[in-house]
Amino acid sequence: MPFHPLVEEWDAELTAGDPLGFPGYADRLDDVDGESVRTGMTELYAFVESRFEVQGGTIGAAAGEKIVRAYDRAVERRLPMVVLTRTGGARVQEGMVALAQLGRAAAAAQRHSDAGLLSLGLYASPTTGGVFVSYGSLVDVRAAHPTATIGFAGPRVAEGTLGKSLPPGSHTAQSLYDEGLLDTLVQPGEEAAWIEAVVGVRRLPLPTRPLAAVEPIAVGGAWGEVLRARAVGRPSGIDRAARLCSSWVELNGPDHTVRAGLAEIGPRRCVVVATDRYHGHGRPTPDGYRLAQRAIALAGRIGLPVVTLVDTPGADPSPAAELDGIGIEMARTFAAMAACPTPVVSVCVGEGGSGGALALSCGDRLLISEHAVFSVIGPEGAAAILERDPAKAPEVAERLRLTSSDLVALGVADEVIGDDQEALNAAVHKALGDAVVGDRERRLTAATARWLR
Repeated sequence: MPFHPLVEEWDAELTAGDPLGFPGYADRLDDVDGESVRTGMTELYAFVESRFEVQGGTIGAAAGEKIVRAYDRAVERRLPMVVLTRTGGARVQEGMVALAQLGRAAAAAQRHSDAGLLSLGLYASPTTGGVFVSYGSLVDVRAAHPTATIGFAGPRVAEGTLGKSLPPGSHTAQSLYDEGLLDTLVQPGEEAAWIEAVVGVRRLPLPTRPLAAVEPIAVGGAWGEVLRARAVGRPSGIDRAARLCSSWVELNGPDHTVRAGLAEIGPRRCVVVATDRYHGHGRPTPDGYRLAQRAIALAGRIGLPVVTLVDTPGADPSPAAELDGIGIEMARTFAAMAACPTPVVSVCVGEGGSGGALALSCGDRLLISEHAVFSVIGPEGAAAILERDPAKAPEVAERLRLTSSDLVALGVADEVIGDDQEALNAAVHKALGDAVVGDRERRLTAATARWLR
């Protein structure tokens, strides 16, 4: 059943035929009530719901037709789509006629996406086969019951095909969540609250975490600002997000150095990307940039502004990151920011290190907290290059013009904002109202022109 009162059920009369004349299939069809999917709408969304009690929730010709019609009606009525799965995939008794429905359902899901409409999937157990590799996975936000079995091939099929036992944890919702392939795990009974949060009618706050008290920094000058930006206990991007956003629906990725969410900031629904320098070494991996790209693309497609809260010494330079395409993913993040058709507001709230931070900061408005810094390279790296001595970082920092006031003077940032949370909240609210798509390029073009000879 959908998790909200039914307004209309669609195409309840459509039922399967017997295209293969499969032995005993027609008799089985006579013994069931309706098809393996139920479709319709509530006041909040359209839905496609698997009915596992009918042919194991498998998709055949009639189920495929119901799915296609449901997506197209959702487009006509401008409704988000909720996909509720509990299924074994494509129906063997209908052969290739059943398999063909995967392409039809995927195309319908893509039409819904192209219309700028939100979709979400909630996977019960089992969710496998053709449904999972078709419309079931073509959703913007994904959740599952914690104990669900999920996969392209069910465990029994996988073991039979491979001729060996599967490792512990294979095909589980938990393993998919850990790899960033699910956004959350939802306990039975909590589905309605999660759906309401995703579609924006319920607020689920992002929990705050305690931080250590920041020790005073006695050092002055640019190096003192670097130390203040890096000070243990200074709120990082995700800490700022928890105090800025009144609601948060996680878009999960395997690298929690970068977090993303469907959020509310005051009266506005936004997509927020926030870094966390307290996670690991604070340097985003390729997975972190891939999550940012996903979040930015979703915002652009469904018409929401983007806010990024950046605090990182830079991208992960490890050999593993290189082999996973760190440079390529940074470039793709720059491209995603440039292509975003909605306003982007970026705030450097701590340390902005090199291209790894800039890839997440190319907003139409770039704000910088008073005691934050942003630099072409960290002072230690610059000292190693220029002086062959990283210990000379304090003196080299003065040459890099990396303080908040320097960045505004150079023309690469728009405004210095207060270091406190209230100042940041007010500045972001204002910037969301002021930001104009395209200013991200105009500002940097103007800054470049100022320094041409």
